[in-house]
Amino acid sequence: MTVAGSDCTAAFKAAYSNRYTWEPGFGGYQGRCIWEQGDQRAEGSFQVGADLKAQVGGIDDEEIKKAVASQLWEVAIHRVRRSFEQTHGENTFTAGDTDAVGTEVIVGGKNSGDRYRIKGDVVTMVHRHIHGTVVTIFTESTTDTGSGYLSHTYTSQYADPTSGELKGGKSRFTDTFVPLTPSGPWVLGGRVVETEAHGEVPAGRQEFHFEDLAPLA
Repeated sequence: MTVAGSDCTAAFKAAYSNRYTWEPGFGGYQGRCIWEQGDQRAEGSFQVGADLKAQVGGIDDEEIKKAVASQLWEVAIHRVRRSFEQTHGENTFTAGDTDAVGTEVIVGGKNSGDRYRIKGDVVTMVHRHIHGTVVTIFTESTTDTGSGYLSHTYTSQYADPTSGELKGGKSRFTDTFVPLTPSGPWVLGGRVVETEAHGEVPAGRQEFHFEDLAPLA
């Protein structure tokens, strides 16, 4: 067990490096996309380019089109391989308490105020300041690709960094990843997003399915 107050850079680096990322030279992929919400359904085609930008065709509703593209883009940007030094070279990492979620990692330096929790070689909690908002993510289960892990089920909550007031309802994600070819890369095959009610906004559930996946020629 990591002692509270000790430097835990090595343990955090091991968990960071265990995340699944794409090999350099990712060439992009394409397929069919299906969006469902209640009895609503839309189907179209998509491609994610080597530049990670997602393009969606065949869906007329701009909001749905945007929602599908944003899921693909959001997943793709997390697959980019950046070294620990590139991302965290200006930070320090100190162990905090250990609970059922994992050992707390308190960040100092450039990203002071951010916190993580790690359990084994998995980052089980992320608490980060992004553009004037705090996002807290708890990873509940993972998919093992054989070349690192991907989050399978997790929750996400946004809040005001000063007051702690919640911004919107908590979202629960269930992500299914599949290898594009027998040797990878692993890409998103499906995502279910369930959002809790918050204020005037009712609870919601959206499903995204990505099928007939193939590398871009």
